[in-house]
Amino acid sequence: MDKTEQIRKFLEENSVTYKEVDHAAAETCEMSAELRGEKIEIGGKTLLFKDKQGFKLFVISAALQADSNKIRKILGSQKLRFAHAQELMEKCSVVKGALPPFGRPLQDFDLYIDESIFLNKSIAFNAGVLTKSFILDIEDYKKLVEPVICKFSKDIL
Repeated sequence: MDKTEQIRKFLEENSVTYKEVDHAAAETCEMSAELRGEKIEIGGKTLLFKDKQGFKLFVISAALQADSNKIRKILGSQKLRFAHAQELMEKCSVVKGALPPFGRPLQDFDLYIDESIFLNKSIAFNAGVLTKSFILDIEDYKKLVEPVICKFSKDIL
């Protein structure tokens, strides 16, 4: 079962209503938002980081940027890096830009969510591929995930 099917099955098993949007390949958050016809703020940008303890998922509003210094402090790590494209494929079976915003049980990672995600009424994300997005109510998303909620977005000057 591919990643998109896993997500769809997970949402349906949890009685979550969602909108499925097919679109041209979108490699950036800006492209995804435009092709979905949604504001960039509702986009859930999912990042896979690696520290000495292993891989961790971080989700932030697509309108913002992650602050790696804040993430290091949250994890208590000196060394931190983004997962490489090969690691994304090996660990998550996705290409860069298609990583969905779910940890366990869909993906075996600790999940950290920036508080910016919960400022919106919905969340949109590429569903394991660059040509399909899912959009769901933020309250439904909250019920599906067990994250550490924190602030790791860069401060806007």
